[in-house]
Amino acid sequence: MEKAGFSLRPPEFRFSGDNQVYRGAPSSSPRTPYASSPPSSNDTNAQRSLSLQPLPNSGCRQTRSETFSTAATPPKSPQKRRKLRVAYEAPAGSDAEKAAEAEAKKQRWEPKNWRWQLDNIREMRKARDAPVDQMGAEKCCDTQAPPEVMRFQVLLSLMLSSQTKDQVTSAAMTRLREHGLTVDNILEMEDATLGRLIYPVGFWKTKVRYIKQTSAILKRDYGGDIPRTVAELVKLPGVGPKMAHLAMAIAWQDVSGIGVDTHVHRISNRLRWVKETKLPEETRKALENWLPRELWSEINWLLVGFGQQICLPVNPRCGECLNRDLCPASGKR
Repeated sequence: MEKAGFSLRPPEFRFSGDNQVYRGAPSSSPRTPYASSPPSSNDTNAQRSLSLQPLPNSGCRQTRSETFSTAATPPKSPQKRRKLRVAYEAPAGSDAEKAAEAEAKKQRWEPKNWRWQLDNIREMRKARDAPVDQMGAEKCCDTQAPPEVMRFQVLLSLMLSSQTKDQVTSAAMTRLREHGLTVDNILEMEDATLGRLIYPVGFWKTKVRYIKQTSAILKRDYGGDIPRTVAELVKLPGVGPKMAHLAMAIAWQDVSGIGVDTHVHRISNRLRWVKETKLPEETRKALENWLPRELWSEINWLLVGFGQQICLPVNPRCGECLNRDLCPASGKR
C-alpha cells in the first residue's frame, strides 16, 4: 500500500562505493561487511561520507546524506552457557541424586489412626499392673550389684524369658540370684544344678547349654561383662534380635531397636500397624520403618502388658478395649 507516492516499506539503500544492499534506517554503528578484518582506527578511509540513495523503482522521492562510521566492532561469537552447580547439590545422574529421588517418590507409610490407638493403649496401661511391670527383665536383676553383674543378670533373664511366662522367669531368676548369679558361679555350677534352678522355663535343657556357652564367652572375651552392640550380642548362643535390643535398652540405656516378642507381633498385626508380617523380626523391621524413634523405648512394655491383660492371644477382651471401634480385628475373634 502506498500513499502520496511514498512507500511504507522500509527503504532500501546502499553506501557510496559499495555494492552491498541494505534495508531499513541505518543505525549510528552499522554492521558494515568487510572482507577479512575490520578497518583499523588509523585507516583514513575508516570515516567516510555515505550517501543514502533510493534504489530505482523504490518509490522513495527523498534523498538524505549522513555520515556514518564504518569502524564497526566485529560480532561476538555466541558463548556457550554454563550451568552453575551449587556445592551441596549432587551431580546430575549421580547415585546420591537417584537415591534421593527414589526416597522422595516413596512416601512413608503410616497406619490409619495409629496415634489415637497408641494414646488409648497408654490410657489402658497407666496402672502398670501387668505381669511385665512387676516381673520383667529390669525387675529380675539386682540393681545393687556391680554394673557388669547387673548387666549379666539382665541378659540371663532375657534368655530365660523366651517361650516362658514372666511369672516363671521371675521365679527362676530369684532362685539363681539366691545361689549367686555371676559369670564365675555359672561356670563353676554343674549342669544338673543349673537345670534344677531354672526349671520349668521353656526348653530348659537347651537353655542350660546356652547359658554355659554364653558365660564362657563373656568370661573369655568381655571380662565377665556383656557386649554393648547388637551385632555382638546376637552372636552369643541363645540370644536373638529381640533379646539383644532389650538388653541394649535395659543394661546399656541405649535404644537400638524395638524388642518384638509374641505380644508385640500379634497386636501390631491386629491393629494393622504392619502389613501382615509372619515373623517377629519382620514385624520389628516394619515398625521401625514408620514409628518415630522416640517411641521405640516404650512400645515393647506398652504392648506386652496390653497383650497380657486385654488383647489376649485367644478370646481377646475387645469389649473392654478402648480401641474396639478403631481396631480392624475387633469382634472378629
